[in-house]
Amino acid sequence: MSGDAGTGESGSILLSGRDIRALAEGAGLSPSKQRGQNFVVDPNTVRVIVERAGVRAGEAVLEVGPGLGSLTLGLLEAGADVAAIELDRGLADLLPRTLTGRGIDEDRFRLVHADALAVTELPALPGAGEPTALVANLPYNVATPILLTVLERFPGIERCLVMVQSEVVDRLAAEPGSRVYGAPSAKAAWYGEREHAGRISRRVFWPVPNVDSALVLLTRRAEALGTEDERERTFRVIDGAFAQRRKMLRAALSGWAGGSARAGDIIASAGIDPTRRGETLAIEDFLAIARAGAEAGAGAEGAAPPA
Repeated sequence: MSGDAGTGESGSILLSGRDIRALAEGAGLSPSKQRGQNFVVDPNTVRVIVERAGVRAGEAVLEVGPGLGSLTLGLLEAGADVAAIELDRGLADLLPRTLTGRGIDEDRFRLVHADALAVTELPALPGAGEPTALVANLPYNVATPILLTVLERFPGIERCLVMVQSEVVDRLAAEPGSRVYGAPSAKAAWYGEREHAGRISRRVFWPVPNVDSALVLLTRRAEALGTEDERERTFRVIDGAFAQRRKMLRAALSGWAGGSARAGDIIASAGIDPTRRGETLAIEDFLAIARAGAEAGAGAEGAAPPA
C-alpha cells in the first residue's frame, strides 16, 4: 500500500487516526520508544495547538520532530510555511510524500534530516523567509535541551509553543519559590516570558503514553537580558546554584568562585544575601551574580551546558 494519503472526506488536509496508522503501516514504520515518538491522532487537538501558538498566514514556522505530519499539516492549513527537522530517516523520507499527496506546494515546506541539537542553520522558506516561531510536539526525552538550544542559536525565533511532558511544562513555567523551580526554569526565563498553555489528553496519541502532556508558551524578550558571554556566565551560576538545591548560595557556588568565602563576597557585592538558596533567585539575580563574578575574575572558564 502507498505511503501517501489524500484529503479527508471533510475537505480538511489534517490526518485522522486511521490516516496515521495507514501511513505508518504502508511505510513499514512503527513509533520508536527510544526516540520518544508518540504521534497526535486527533485533528481537533492539532487545531488547538496551532491556535494557541498564534500562527499567522504567511509566517515561517520551525517544527522539530514532525513525525508523520499531523501538526505539520495543521500549521500548513493555517497558512504558515514550515521548516522541519526530523532525526528519523524513515519519517523524513515519508513526510514530503504525505504533504504533496495532500496538495501542499513544495515551496511551502523544507525538511532537514538531522539531530535538532546539531543544527546550526535553519532553512529559509521561499515565500516566508526564516522561521519566527517554534511549534512542535517535542520528543520528551530531549525536550528541554532542544527548546533551550533553539532559543540560544536562533534569535529570530520570537515565540515557542511546544508540547512536552506535563511535569516539564510545570518546571519550565515555574517562578522563584516554587518547589519545581530549577535550572530549566531560570534558563528559560533568560529568553522570555513562559506560561502554561493547557493540558493535553493522553488519548490523542498513538501509542498512548504513560505520562501526561501539556503545552508551554514562551515569548522572547524584545531585548536580551545581556550579551552572549553574560548568558554563558549566568548559566554556569545557575548550574552551580542548583547542583545541590538545599545548599546556601555561598556553599553551592564555592567551586565556581574558588571557595565559599570568596563566593560569599561576590554574591554580597551583587546585592544578594549569600545565605539564600538558588530556588529563591530570579534570572536577574543570577545575572547580577555572574556580572559580579566577572568583575572578580570568577567562573570564566568552560561553556554552559544547554540544559
